[in-house]
Amino acid sequence: MPFKNRVVVVTGAAGALGPTACRALAEAGAQLALAGRQLEPLKELVASLPLSADQALTHTADLGDPAQVQGFAEAVKNKFGRAEAVLHMVGGYQAGATIQDLDVAAMQAMLDQHLWTTLHIARAFTPLLVANGWGRVAVISTPLAQTPGAKQAPYAVGKAAQDILMMVLAQELKGTGVTANCLQVKSIETQAPGPTVMVGHGRAGAVEAPPPDLTKPRTGTTPAELTAALLWLCSDEAGAVNGARIPVFGRG
Repeated sequence: MPFKNRVVVVTGAAGALGPTACRALAEAGAQLALAGRQLEPLKELVASLPLSADQALTHTADLGDPAQVQGFAEAVKNKFGRAEAVLHMVGGYQAGATIQDLDVAAMQAMLDQHLWTTLHIARAFTPLLVANGWGRVAVISTPLAQTPGAKQAPYAVGKAAQDILMMVLAQELKGTGVTANCLQVKSIETQAPGPTVMVGHGRAGAVEAPPPDLTKPRTGTTPAELTAALLWLCSDEAGAVNGARIPVFGRG
């Protein structure tokens, strides 16, 4: 998979998936542009990667603010002159109440985090990708966007809106050489000292759980497994895949 010198934009890089994905991309030869609310975690991440100063960009931005996202896109263009892939991995989870009892602010928060950040990223970076005649856009989604359970309205609605946005974008990108897809995951499972951490797919909403019961099937997806799927999706070989919701779960 030829990533050498390709510029990959990553949001949510400091979350559960980001460090693993960024390391794999850097080792494959990609140049990285990372954005987040806090600069220090991004700098620490870049310092741990096999990248020189001219191969990496860190940028602070509120991805809910279209002007700040556009500023990020301009910073990427100014430094690298282009972008070939955008991996939008910002996540978070709010749920737990019935529709009758839910806090409307929770619904708004999930729309802000999943729909609006994705919209702003797509609007800011799609022109750069189309200008190349080649590009990839991928977001981390969930099967709950299509098959939600009870008391999951804020998260499920936010992710469903994100999914539909990506499906429309995929249709609009046909014939440009750029694809847009969703990778569906139930949870990102990381093993750290102590308990296993099950994460929706970002730092917000992380929930600690007891050590896994190895007698029961796992339902989470590891960062390494998701990273392998992302690298394939961003390859030349995946050019025929557009507008797909790709399941990266299913053990249980």
